[in-house]
Amino acid sequence: MDQLVNTIRPYAWGSTTALPALTGTEPDGTPRAELWMGAHPSAPSRVHRGSGPEPLDALIEAAPAAELGEATLRRFGPRLPFLLKLLAADSPLSLQVHPDLAQAAIGFKIEEAQGVPLVAPHRNYRDDNHKPEMIVALSPFDGLCGFRPPAQCADLLDALGLPELAHHAAALRAEPEESALRAVFSAFLAASPDLIDAVTTAVARAARSAGPHRSAFEAYEAVSRAHPGDGGLLAALMLHHVRLAPGEGLFLGAGVPHAYLHGLGVELMAASDNVLRCGLTTKHVDAEELLRVVRFTAAPVRILRPTARGGEEVYPAPVDDFRLSRIRRPGADLDASAPQILVCTRGRIRLTSPSGTLTLQPGDSAYAPAGERLTVSGDGEVFRATVGPEGART
Repeated sequence: MDQLVNTIRPYAWGSTTALPALTGTEPDGTPRAELWMGAHPSAPSRVHRGSGPEPLDALIEAAPAAELGEATLRRFGPRLPFLLKLLAADSPLSLQVHPDLAQAAIGFKIEEAQGVPLVAPHRNYRDDNHKPEMIVALSPFDGLCGFRPPAQCADLLDALGLPELAHHAAALRAEPEESALRAVFSAFLAASPDLIDAVTTAVARAARSAGPHRSAFEAYEAVSRAHPGDGGLLAALMLHHVRLAPGEGLFLGAGVPHAYLHGLGVELMAASDNVLRCGLTTKHVDAEELLRVVRFTAAPVRILRPTARGGEEVYPAPVDDFRLSRIRRPGADLDASAPQILVCTRGRIRLTSPSGTLTLQPGDSAYAPAGERLTVSGDGEVFRATVGPEGART
């Protein structure tokens, strides 16, 4: 068992205060967007095992069976299959979507064959893996997630009162769901600057008017302020606005457009860099490839709440790359069949294993290799990331 030394990513959309407030440190005015815990080669956590700080990915590469266990090694190869983060958003992230496993494998193979450098800004696939993810709110948390039903999209467009949107609303009501969503989404990705400006003005007006969509328009207005002139605003209008209470979560599967807007949360994802952006960004947007990956299906938002299992509260996910749980009661004995990372989010938590004891305070985290059984005690809250059950992958 090792206490982790982690990297904080200072992305511009990050909060200057949320992570310092969690950890009890003084803010210095710089954004602290994400604290990464894991073995991702871009920013691996570091551990001390007697010879100075060592990157976790290098330790796993040197002894994969000992660190991951034979079962995890067989299923995922010599790498930690998940990445855990604390995410603190003060303004909207890019509107994005992730490929499924087959799409990632094909896209990666094509770009490798074309000789596109991995670091090229126009590269879509930086590995051959999918990137399902889960966010659990630690504070009130706002986001956009998945398509509204076409008729609801049409009602929202009508509420803006713009003649330029009337034919899109009509198409959403007249065509079958998949073709309607695809046609309007595609058109919005290619929107003219004049239409973007008109929608921006109409959204600001709607955010100040009484009506059933006011809270959604307030969220969309925040998006437009953060990304002025960005056509991603029109695509965002087609997505559900979601507000999570602390302890509630979302699972984002392949092909689902989404964007986090504001709040502090625990994020867990498969270890991948594959992101296709729809807008709200200055980075590359490949509309043609994006339209191959997006799943044009409307569905109600499914807010996740944990289920008690033993001493844990487990957040369900239909993938086997990861499993996320919350522990708030002392005395939990944790399964040791796979590697695990734990991060304290409240109070003081004590982890005990055959190798010793660690005390974690908010923001502190620990890594335990496969085979090292842990017991959790203390008064506080800890989130646990480990490998999911075999056969759950979609």
